[in-house]
Amino acid sequence: MSSIRLFILGALDLEGEMHGHQLRQLAELEHLDMWTDISVGALYGAIKRLAAEGLIDEARIEREGAYPERQVWRITEAGHKALQVLRRNGLREIVLKPDPFDLAIARFDVAQADSLADALGARLAQLKAMRDETESHTDRIRQYLSLTEQHVMRHKIARLDGEIAWHEELLARLPEFVADERRRKENPS
Repeated sequence: MSSIRLFILGALDLEGEMHGHQLRQLAELEHLDMWTDISVGALYGAIKRLAAEGLIDEARIEREGAYPERQVWRITEAGHKALQVLRRNGLREIVLKPDPFDLAIARFDVAQADSLADALGARLAQLKAMRDETESHTDRIRQYLSLTEQHVMRHKIARLDGEIAWHEELLARLPEFVADERRRKENPS
């Protein structure tokens, strides 16, 4: 699932023909970098890839005043079909990326168990700071967001709340987990 492809094809579908700079301005206006995984700087490369795949094509070249010539893009019939698939997949697919932390905690060194509580406490503090910053950030940009986009931002906060709760439970049960690992190390069978 590619958010940037969904954005470009969706923008050309909803807004009509646009050149790359207009797509960039739209992404900035919608503050996409604040609530999606889209990097505004990656738009031009994505436009080239979509054109190479035949999902968009050049409608015309235009020039305004002393500005350089710009290619104006439009979505193709194949692009419309791809957009339908991207929208459908975006609504269906659940993306939860593995966190290397899980492997690190599952394979922690029992000899270093004393420092584990400090490391977990620092991680928990970082998660709480991320949650607070996300909430503060959402409040700052709320005026630029649609109701749906505001709800999307709440999704990120809810995910962070879940991470915080899970880490708090881990920290509370840490002595139990350390004791279990020590037993397993002493009796490997």
